[in-house]
Amino acid sequence: MNNDNQPQRSSGVSLLPFLIFVGLYLGIGIYLSGQGVEMAFYQFPILVACLVGILSAFFLHKGDMNSKLNNLVAGMGDTDIMIMCLIYLLAGAFSASADAIGGVESTVHLALTYIPAQFLVAGVFIISAFLSLAMGTSMGTIGAVVPIAVPLAVASNLNVYLMVGAVLGGAMFGDNLSVISDTTIAATRSQGVEMQDKLRMNFKMAIPAAIITVILLLVFGRPETTPAIEKFDFNIVKIIPYLFVLISALCGMNVFVVLAGGVVLNGIIGIATGAIGFIEFTGAMGKGMMGMAEIFILSILVGGLASMCRADGGFDWLIRKLSSGVKSSASAQLSIGGLVSLVDLAAANNTVAIIISGPIAKDLSNDFKVDPRRSASLLDAFSCVFQGIIPYGAQVLLAISLTSEKAGVVLNPLQIIPNVWYCLLLAVFLILSIFVPYADGAIKKDPWNYEYDCKESEVEEKKQTLASE
Repeated sequence: MNNDNQPQRSSGVSLLPFLIFVGLYLGIGIYLSGQGVEMAFYQFPILVACLVGILSAFFLHKGDMNSKLNNLVAGMGDTDIMIMCLIYLLAGAFSASADAIGGVESTVHLALTYIPAQFLVAGVFIISAFLSLAMGTSMGTIGAVVPIAVPLAVASNLNVYLMVGAVLGGAMFGDNLSVISDTTIAATRSQGVEMQDKLRMNFKMAIPAAIITVILLLVFGRPETTPAIEKFDFNIVKIIPYLFVLISALCGMNVFVVLAGGVVLNGIIGIATGAIGFIEFTGAMGKGMMGMAEIFILSILVGGLASMCRADGGFDWLIRKLSSGVKSSASAQLSIGGLVSLVDLAAANNTVAIIISGPIAKDLSNDFKVDPRRSASLLDAFSCVFQGIIPYGAQVLLAISLTSEKAGVVLNPLQIIPNVWYCLLLAVFLILSIFVPYADGAIKKDPWNYEYDCKESEVEEKKQTLASE
């Protein structure tokens, strides 16, 4: 084995570049928030914070410059990172082209046309859940539904906080489960598992939480006065690409085929119905792909930074610290959930939280025999729980901004949290599933081959690390 790749004695100092990255982003966000800046946690570019972390690794880590650079580039070009980035591009192309042909508008209008007025809040939750499941974006769902739903809530004397909570809950339902959601892509690729396996596990926790949410909203969300819901224009044909993506993904079709097929369907339907021309369609695809540029670059940079920290022993040190209180698979799962939750609270971005936590969760799951399909499910679900309720997260802030703009109602972000019932219930089912593994049926029938999953070089490195200590 080359000396440049010899494992270093693990130390907490090796994780300082990661802490600099997260601390810089979090610190500036807190400072700007204290200054009253809107969307404070989104003003300082996270790519810059990550780059500072990488540069600090070159100064703080051991070894010569060439070995550090090799570790950085090897992590940036990791197969799972590259596959993740390609899926991001296809997901962006599909989502933007579906929006451009009128798929989002038709979906919302179709649902609102046929929802009975007395079931408005529960119906809005279902609309948001389906739309985010189809679009793969909680932000896009909130932007499409809140401007319509909140004025209806005001006209019906409904609790506006409850209505916004229903939209947020539905939006996070799809963010957690959609095959084109960046959180799903990041969680599955970081753990090296197939998308449909992770989705099947998440459904067993998300569906009970969603059903209970709908029941509660039907009971407590009845309007005092029945609003007049107008008949909206829609074209059901434009919803077909969404249905294709959802059904084919759940049937286990390869994600590249699913997304490419969805994009082609968008083009055929959009051009055939006259909703969009060929040039406009390709322009929408390009815009959608460019909309993924930040998360694309961040995934590559974080992959490189994680590789540097792992090579210098930082991850081994952290795993030992996390493992000190871990006695079983259940406590390891709690550690994974707690880790991604804390990072999400710090970064206020669930995709970023998964990208940062993913490599550590992978090592922890290997050490304590937590099925990686399970760890992917935990990463995605726990991050979505907190992203839907943190008062300084983009989702809550966007909902508040649109509510003020469209209905003239100013909301207190802290009062929204108790009304996002879906996220709170999902947290309950998540924790329950750790101690009562009712969601593990599929992985019990098809256990993970840990020996196959662990590379020979990694086994040898771990042996040498333990021997040196």
